[in-house]
Amino acid sequence: MNFQVSFKMNENIFLRDPEGSEVGKEIVKNAIDLIYELGFEKFTFKKLAVEINSTEATVYRYFENKHRLLLYIINWYWKYIEFLLHFQLQNVNDPKEKLTIILGILTHELPNSTGSEFYNMPFLNKIVIAESSKVYLIKEVAEINKEQVFKPYKDLCADIAKIIAEAQPQYQFPHSLSTTLIETAHQQQYFSIYLPRLTDAAENPKEFTYLFLTDLLFNTLKID
Repeated sequence: MNFQVSFKMNENIFLRDPEGSEVGKEIVKNAIDLIYELGFEKFTFKKLAVEINSTEATVYRYFENKHRLLLYIINWYWKYIEFLLHFQLQNVNDPKEKLTIILGILTHELPNSTGSEFYNMPFLNKIVIAESSKVYLIKEVAEINKEQVFKPYKDLCADIAKIIAEAQPQYQFPHSLSTTLIETAHQQQYFSIYLPRLTDAAENPKEFTYLFLTDLLFNTLKID
């Protein structure tokens, strides 16, 4: 599946829009590769500057710190997932089928694009699974939230909650269930790889998270 997409990002996240220059695009693209390789804790702007054959000062012209860069990457991912969700659901009318498609998107690795300027989607997917909670599980979350930087995640959760309510109008907690599906998808995929005894993934590790969430969702909503 090949998409060349561009999203307007919250200007509070960056100092200079990375989509506005080739250097900026290289910063984001190489940051994804490097965070995937090293992990967020060991990732630094100094190491990123080496990868793009530039200086730390150049990176700092685009992002105040590495948390803001991670926030940009994660927000781009949520916008892409929302785009993918709308694209795949545009001709689907049955709410249960919609939810099944959503679970597939949340629990399977995204295919890579052949476009040379596109981000490495499998790497980005793995970063979101392992690192996405680090953008909001911080002491300053309430202050940062005032800048509306979590809106893409909230919008995606709202979209899924709307479909949950469509499938089962009597269910009282569609937004909580929506966020639970997303966070559990990340957690169970991570655990099934690194801490499998915390899961029941042994029998079918590749499809485990999808099967688990399908069971959880449709039993919760009492939908056959």
